[in-house]
Amino acid sequence: MFKKSGEVSNTKGFFANHRMAIATCTLMGTIIGAGVLGIPYVVAKSGFLLGLVWTLGLGLAFLLLNLFVGEVVLRTKSAHQLAGYAEKYLGKWGKLAMGFAVIFGTYGALIAYLIGEGATLHALLGIGTPLLFSLLFFSVGFLIVYFGIKATGKAELILVSLLLLVVILLGVFSLNRIHSEYYTFANWSFAFLPYGVILFAYMGFAAIPEMSEEFGKDKKQMKKAILIGSIIPILIYSLFMIVVVGLVGVENFNLLQPNERVATIALSLYSNPILGTLANCLAILTMFTSFLALSMALLQIYEFDYHFKHRWALLLTFLIPLVVVALNITSFITLLGIVGALTGGVNGIVCVLMYWRAKKKGDRKPEYFLSKHIFLGWLLMVMFALGLVYEVYHLF
Repeated sequence: MFKKSGEVSNTKGFFANHRMAIATCTLMGTIIGAGVLGIPYVVAKSGFLLGLVWTLGLGLAFLLLNLFVGEVVLRTKSAHQLAGYAEKYLGKWGKLAMGFAVIFGTYGALIAYLIGEGATLHALLGIGTPLLFSLLFFSVGFLIVYFGIKATGKAELILVSLLLLVVILLGVFSLNRIHSEYYTFANWSFAFLPYGVILFAYMGFAAIPEMSEEFGKDKKQMKKAILIGSIIPILIYSLFMIVVVGLVGVENFNLLQPNERVATIALSLYSNPILGTLANCLAILTMFTSFLALSMALLQIYEFDYHFKHRWALLLTFLIPLVVVALNITSFITLLGIVGALTGGVNGIVCVLMYWRAKKKGDRKPEYFLSKHIFLGWLLMVMFALGLVYEVYHLF
């Protein structure tokens, strides 16, 4: 996953002949991750139909944004990561905005996974405290990153796929426990609660430059790969939400402590205990691979982009998450919402502006192109801006 930017994929044999499938999995593996574990609670809290509207609406919004970013990449001769494209088309402020969003979002995700991992391990084993397990998990993750072992989005995709399979089995074997009234509940005072968490779960812009590299010189199928890789997560999140909300419901979620409102913890308590335990195990592995991948990515940002020495890069990467978790400043769901609204909002606005500028300043003929989408672009930017204001207002 962490190849040098601009390096053409050297896949051979089967993979060389199935670049579209590999690129699609790269996008899905970046989008689908541990963020899905927070969706059922916020949907149950606001109401299933409201949550479904957010899930479908934001999924389609990110489908369009992913296509925008794909065209930006294809209109550019030189290879970059997102901050590099933002600098090329928007100047230094674009790079600063994208860089802030990436670093803030990565820290937020690392902290959320530490909290979620501690809560899930405590629920699974029933001994010690969540903080103790968070610190143990932190120590293991730190040592693995210190010795340079890498995790990839594709590994996470496999784990989340297995998790989805288990949740489907839970639905099948627990049909008598699904309550139809959980789908009709609605609380308009929490209508905007799902926004940030679902936004967090859909963020996968960073995979698109890598997809271009995986296609090599033949990029004709890139649009198709982006479409498939963006639509499948919408379907997966919707199915996951249907099963978990139907089995648990808002009343049972509210009986749990804030950091216990992880989907798999609720499932282990309110559905088939054996399959619920298996779901918890897969959630632990999913958050583990997410934590490793993001830690390594942030470490490399500090080392390669900001030229910190390795020991200082390690300190910057791990000290902030450790302090926040140790002081118990926030909860798993709250943090997902904050990170999603702020990071996703900034990234979304920058990507729209970058797309419009690339239409004029691009130096390469793209394999696909969309219309300028002025109305939709402004609609997305207004939504992201309002989401930022809403989240900041509720944060303070």
